[in-house]
Amino acid sequence: MQMQARIRSVGAALRFAESVLLAPGQRHARRNAWVAVCENREHAADRRHDAGATTRATDGLGARSVGQ
Repeated sequence: MQMQARIRSVGAALRFAESVLLAPGQRHARRNAWVAVCENREHAADRRHDAGATTRATDGLGARSVGQ
């Protein structure tokens, strides 16, 4: 199987060369970006959980101090 591509301009040739040469790096960058997104989501969920626990704790303290 022979791969022949007709390149119509210098710009197209450069874009093609860039895509071939940078493809592994782009894949790695996308993988790193996805890992960062997942970690951000985990941290946000932890913050929501911590904020909810803090709110429940302060609500409980306020009710006890008023009742005493």
